[in-house]
Amino acid sequence: MRPDTPAEHIAEAERLLRTASRYPEDQEPLVLQAAAHLELADERERASALYDRLLAGSPADPHLIKALQAANLWEYGHEAEARALIAGIRAAAPKDPAPWEVIAEALEAHDELEDSHAAFTEAATLLVREDEPLSVPATALLTGRHRVRRLLALPHDDWDMVADTRHTGPIPLDELHDPKRIWALGSNDPAELRAEIARLRAELGDRRAALSRPFPVAVLHWPAAELAELLASYPGLQPEYPSHEAHLNSIEASLRDLASSGTPNLGIVTGSVPSYEAFAASEKTSPSSPSLLAEYATTLAARGKAVPWPPAPSDPCWCASGRPYTDCHGAR
Repeated sequence: MRPDTPAEHIAEAERLLRTASRYPEDQEPLVLQAAAHLELADERERASALYDRLLAGSPADPHLIKALQAANLWEYGHEAEARALIAGIRAAAPKDPAPWEVIAEALEAHDELEDSHAAFTEAATLLVREDEPLSVPATALLTGRHRVRRLLALPHDDWDMVADTRHTGPIPLDELHDPKRIWALGSNDPAELRAEIARLRAELGDRRAALSRPFPVAVLHWPAAELAELLASYPGLQPEYPSHEAHLNSIEASLRDLASSGTPNLGIVTGSVPSYEAFAASEKTSPSSPSLLAEYATTLAARGKAVPWPPAPSDPCWCASGRPYTDCHGAR
């Protein structure tokens, strides 16, 4: 069950922190997830303390942590400190889209639209290349920039056109990002109100799901050598994996079924026999137990080991065949 109440978010944060203490090598993603739950519970000072804790060490992604800290600080009255962190991130010009998106959206949320537009544009200039495929994170930057430009009543430019063409939702970006939509909420016409509710759901549904479920619904993948070792050691698992090819096809089929049912935030985690055996020992359960496989996958996802699914069509397939996804398991 996904956390919905402040108490549930706090309980989930504490669970993640306990897991982080057991797996120090995965501390950063687990503590970041815990901080996100504390923010959702409005425990912003506790979340800030977690960000400071990570920054006091040697984090793998300091710019993202500083961006999240800035957004959090601004929400509970520390505007000057938040602005200083944002200025430092912009000066550092990180090559990762995530911190740019966080600071630009923080500026937008506080009606600093000119600065938000500048941050989105700086990020796009730095990260979007004409000779490279547009990644999902880069597309998110262009979508955010499109939204802010509509709020500023700026005319469409080339990047806005790219955002329009990359958008796959049922409602066009121009309609989603139309500033005049706010007036529809004051209409006395039930049909207009229903249409506006549908637009808001389309725009906000994915984001709410991502916030309430900070790690993916993940399916377990065994490379061929690992699966052979697993079945040689624990033949009782043979019915779960008739062959490696069947295992790979089952992963893709399961993920497509989940996607078609509306489940967001899907991913794949890759198992290894030593890791699985260590997990079984920590759970005081036999590795031969089929029910342990799903728990192992969920724990790997909670430790930040999941790779988002599906890959972009031109990206390498998740199965490690080396072929583009669209020519491998992504083929229809």
